[in-house]
Amino acid sequence: MLHAMNGGLWLHRHVWKGRAMAHLVSNNRERLVEVAKEIRFPVERLQFKPLKDPRTGERRDAWHFDLGGPFLPP
Repeated sequence: MLHAMNGGLWLHRHVWKGRAMAHLVSNNRERLVEVAKEIRFPVERLQFKPLKDPRTGERRDAWHFDLGGPFLPP
């Protein structure tokens, strides 16, 4: 998560309703859009969700994509 708070990309895996999924998270919106275009993922599915920075406890702007199915990396 700290990597995402510093502008990097964080792949956070989880299971939702029994299905493997992941969030691709960053506070760098442009970088997320760039990656989405590279993997041909619909850019309009970008979601805004402020996250609490664990270093300061303050909420910071962040964005993520929900990845599943053929877009879920091995």
